Amino acid sequence: MRKFIFWEYPRASWQYDLMVGLILAFVFLTPREWFRDQPRASNIVMLPAERGSTHFWIEPDLLAGLDEARRLERANQLLKNRTGKQHRVTRLEPIFDSEQDIRGYMAYATE
Repeated sequence: MRKFIFWEYPRASWQYDLMVGLILAFVFLTPREWFRDQPRASNIVMLPAERGSTHFWIEPDLLAGLDEARRLERANQLLKNRTGKQHRVTRLEPIFDSEQDIRGYMAYATE
């Protein structure tokens, strides 16, 4: 057991190969959920534009707990930080799921 823990087997021995195989199996076969390592999409996404207006998807947690006026102000600030350009949000619409929970906000902005 001591040799196993301290990895004292010579290279190219069957014990060494077995340990490398176990490590590789652990790395490639362990579910992501065990480590709560899930890919996360960007929380602000620029969508295709229509007629001079730019659309952005904003995650709901970025604007949670704010009244409507402060939401617009915060959305402007978030878009400036994200894009480096000064955008003016003209409209901010909440997007609901089937249970009427807010899934995000659609921000309509002009430069």
